Amino acid sequence: MATVGLRGVVKRYGEAQVVHGVDLDIADGEFVVLVGPSGCGKSTLLRMIAGLETISGGELTIAGTRANEVPPQKRNIAMVFQSYALYPHMTARQNIAYGPKLRGEPKPEIEAKVGKAAGILNLFDYLERLPKQLSGGQRQRVAMGRAIVRDPAVFLFDEPLSNLDAKLRVQMRTEIKALHRRLGTTIVYVTHDQIEAMTLADRIVVMNGGRIEQQGVPLDLYDLPANVFVAGFLGSPAMSFLPGRYRRDSGGAVVESPDGTRLPAPDRAAEHDQPVLLGVRPEHFSLAEDGNGVPVTIDLVEPTGAETHLYGSLAGTRVAAVIHGRRRVVPGDVVPLTPLIAHTHLFDAASGRRL
Repeated sequence: MATVGLRGVVKRYGEAQVVHGVDLDIADGEFVVLVGPSGCGKSTLLRMIAGLETISGGELTIAGTRANEVPPQKRNIAMVFQSYALYPHMTARQNIAYGPKLRGEPKPEIEAKVGKAAGILNLFDYLERLPKQLSGGQRQRVAMGRAIVRDPAVFLFDEPLSNLDAKLRVQMRTEIKALHRRLGTTIVYVTHDQIEAMTLADRIVVMNGGRIEQQGVPLDLYDLPANVFVAGFLGSPAMSFLPGRYRRDSGGAVVESPDGTRLPAPDRAAEHDQPVLLGVRPEHFSLAEDGNGVPVTIDLVEPTGAETHLYGSLAGTRVAAVIHGRRRVVPGDVVPLTPLIAHTHLFDAASGRRL
């Protein structure tokens, strides 16, 4: 196992800079997920750790040793790709054993490593099959087995589940989490799927435009996003942002929207009449049974069984609400909703930072 450290890491392609001075410390045995939209620099950062991309500036350390100039095969890392990258003419057993065989390891040692990986990943029944005879999930497990037999200090995963269907993604998330518990190896994992990030990570690093926006324990980022970008990226359906001006009166703090709608707001360090965004997660809207909530005109209803997802317009702004249970609501209905003030968020409208 090993630590990974990045100090002022930069990546340029000619005149274009795509990673801007990233500082990040990854502890020994930690599961860190880099998450963000396409093009945010997360895969480029992972490939620089792997040695597949050169570092334009700054320093990378692995296990406390500078690794900028160390070739990939000598970094004691193993990488699992989105595309599986299996040899189609080799069985699962041969694919897993290929690396140790190439390194000239003794045959009994190779067989022991393959057996250990197959046991961890529940692959014994599939070892003699070719990749074309395996499902997507089985092929991904073979790719993981090939990484395990390297006995690396650091595992790198580059969007490994994006080619799988929804059910398999859930299953493979469970298997990757179990793998980390068994091996205790440092893992750096890249995904654009915030559900994967929330369920897998010890720590999430949210990236945008080649920079780190925020990092921390998943639920801390969900509950206390540092800015509008993080707040809007984490969570599905996404947080709603209601623009207005922050005001205090005898009844407490409110955000008054441009059409005059007054919404209860948290008491924050905001100036009177300051332009703000009131952030409300879908599950933090409640249906006002007494009819005293803010009227929302419903455009779309998604019944999911245990919950009903409502999408509509509140004070001229599109919002999403998740109501527990089954509700008889149809598009065109006007329903009264109330933001749960204890769970709402306030952001400066100009900078997007949390107040």
